[in-house]
Amino acid sequence: MTSVSGQPIAGLAAYRRLSLGEVASTNASALAAAREGDVGNLWVTAIRQSAGKGRRGREWVSEPGNLYASLLLIDPAPVSRIGTLPLVAGLGVYRALRSFFANNPQALAIKWPNDLLVDGHKICGILLESGTLADGRLAVVIGCGINCSTHPENPLYPTTDLAECGIEVEPERVFPSLAAEMAGVLAEWSGGAGFARIREDWLFAADGKGGPVTIRRQDSETAGIFEDIDRDGYLLLNVAGERRRISAGDLFFSTGEGRAYGG
Repeated sequence: MTSVSGQPIAGLAAYRRLSLGEVASTNASALAAAREGDVGNLWVTAIRQSAGKGRRGREWVSEPGNLYASLLLIDPAPVSRIGTLPLVAGLGVYRALRSFFANNPQALAIKWPNDLLVDGHKICGILLESGTLADGRLAVVIGCGINCSTHPENPLYPTTDLAECGIEVEPERVFPSLAAEMAGVLAEWSGGAGFARIREDWLFAADGKGGPVTIRRQDSETAGIFEDIDRDGYLLLNVAGERRRISAGDLFFSTGEGRAYGG
């Protein structure tokens, strides 16, 4: 195996960083590194993305001033346990941002499965992508877009950024916290064997637990009470007294006026 060029990260001997200028997307660059034989634990960061995307192929605005970072992992867990990794990633980013909200920690929360919210406004999106390589290895990329100084305007999905929250911080100051906390939570996860502890911490940080939510998918939606998440990371929704397991979808919180908001 080989490694794509990258610099060691201070304090994280097992991880490297490849810093780029403008790329189509850091996720795509990380997957390209995997196809070139990289051994993994490689962070790819960029100043700007020209073709950033979110879940379900949505465009992700990627102007300079925010942090665009993707972590390449190779064979991080048995395939049966990979499904919990999106929640692990969400907790890693939550821990990374928590120190910046030391004076107002309750403002920061996770929306299932891994959007980061500040008082209900999205401040970070996370996109996981994977692919099986020619040699049989599984490449998994955790892409993180953290709004530091700007955020997209979208009436359907309220958004914010660190500067708007009164936190003036450059992406280069956010990255070390992100890299350290993600390394820590991945070590706790231990290839899926440690998800029980991750689940407890995730639920503590979750927004909306115990309240009404709507899960929207491409061709349907389901409304109910957000009761829990299970050991596989599925959302457990109480729908008219029946508990349902939800594996994917966009979560919207119901408001007192009958509307819903999400991100």
